[in-house]
Amino acid sequence: MNLTLNQFETLVYIERHQDYKLTQRHLSKQLDLSLGVINKTLAELTEMELIKADGSIYDVTLKGYEWLEPYRVKKAIFLAAGFGSRMVPITLNTPKPLVLVHGKRIIETLLDAVIAAGIEDITIVRGYLGEQFDVLLHKYPKIKFIENPLYNETNNISSAYLIKDMMENAYVLESDLLLFNPDIIRKYEYTTNYCGIKMDVTDDWCFYTKKGYISKLAVGGQDCHQMVGISYWNKEDGKKMSEDIDKVFRMPGGKEKYWDEVALRECLDHHKVMVKSVHKEDIVEIDTFKELKQIDPIYNV
Repeated sequence: MNLTLNQFETLVYIERHQDYKLTQRHLSKQLDLSLGVINKTLAELTEMELIKADGSIYDVTLKGYEWLEPYRVKKAIFLAAGFGSRMVPITLNTPKPLVLVHGKRIIETLLDAVIAAGIEDITIVRGYLGEQFDVLLHKYPKIKFIENPLYNETNNISSAYLIKDMMENAYVLESDLLLFNPDIIRKYEYTTNYCGIKMDVTDDWCFYTKKGYISKLAVGGQDCHQMVGISYWNKEDGKKMSEDIDKVFRMPGGKEKYWDEVALRECLDHHKVMVKSVHKEDIVEIDTFKELKQIDPIYNV
């Protein structure tokens, strides 16, 4: 019951949009696959009885849902403990994920997408002004919180350490990302992956790839993917991460590391991490107060 990547991506797209007419040209554009590949993949999925077609309306069959089930995302874990020093003065009284942008808290753009994808097991690791996150319970009553008392003494690896045994079939999300395209968060994921934006040049955290898999982590680079702090961990890699986070956290200097360095640098040989390409307009990480003012003019006072 294994799907190829093309079969998976096509089936998942159809599942999410099965009330709409989907031309082969539209699927080709959305999935960044040639028309020939789309035609072949639709024929395969039909022959396997995973979809049925009525003109340009495609439906996922019961068998299709059974084949998708092993790829289902079970959990979403938010890392939200940090201070957000570069967003001062706004973060002096408000944790960065709770800052309002156009009237909506930053973290809510992610939470709404997670809920829309049918993911109900949601955990937030909080630290700085942690009690303020209780405000989210009115809208999202099922959220669970984990307290990180070390948020001010370590890098975000201490938050990862607290959730290291929860990462199987889970999204791990940095909570200060302003999400414009909720379709990035999906009900199903093919394998362990990190979101990245294809860049000619970047001075930010980035990764290089070989055949679609991450081969090197860097700060600044050319012809690479700029890292976006949304990743997915399948069952196998989630298990490995439990041991790897523990090992890196306890090694000399380990508490100063970013949690992303565990799988993408320190223990890269343990993991095959695919890049999930997203676009610049899909998501924005607001790093500084100046950037916040550019995105939401209400702060220009």
